[in-house]
Amino acid sequence: PPAPPPGGGSYPPPPPPPGGGSYPPPPPSSGGYAPPPPGPAIRTLPTESYAPWLTRALAFVIDYAPYAVVLGIGSLLFFSLTQRSCVTDITQYDVTQVCADQPTVIGQLLQWAANLLGLAYLVWNYGYRQGTTGSSLGKSAMKIKVVSEVTGQPIGFGMSVVRQLAHFVDAIICFIGFLFPLWDSKRQTLADKIMTTVVLPIQEG
Repeated sequence: PPAPPPGGGSYPPPPPPPGGGSYPPPPPSSGGYAPPPPGPAIRTLPTESYAPWLTRALAFVIDYAPYAVVLGIGSLLFFSLTQRSCVTDITQYDVTQVCADQPTVIGQLLQWAANLLGLAYLVWNYGYRQGTTGSSLGKSAMKIKVVSEVTGQPIGFGMSVVRQLAHFVDAIICFIGFLFPLWDSKRQTLADKIMTTVVLPIQEG
């Protein structure tokens, strides 16, 4: 081997290649295969591979059952906890008394509490639970999940809330958007198309 340069310096750079060109790039590692181009995590599947409309409808009913129960209890308390108030109208010829039942302050507060509890349930169920696991309570019961077409994963808390708000588009045209899965090739609602999500059966095992 050549002796080290005097004075502890470094070797001079190699001379440039003849013809004034540059050195060729190093050969690619690992056999030289280029990574595949990026694309959607979920390729287009046969229509029957997506969750059927009836399954999604049953999941919706299961999801909203607790919400309806909570609001029903709040309304029952609101109309049950009342107090009677009367107004007397005295004229020259007659004395008339009109009475009516009015909700109490406690009844109104309990109804507001029920409304807030119901809203908190919807945010937890459709935002946190569905956003992090892919399934709300109803979807878990029906063995289906919501995932992104791009990543194939649950869409997260924030985007799951936005997806629920996007269902307003489904409802604004006489609720036809909710019927799209009956004829759409991916069984998507309009909200699914806006959010690029699909609903798939959960593969057991």
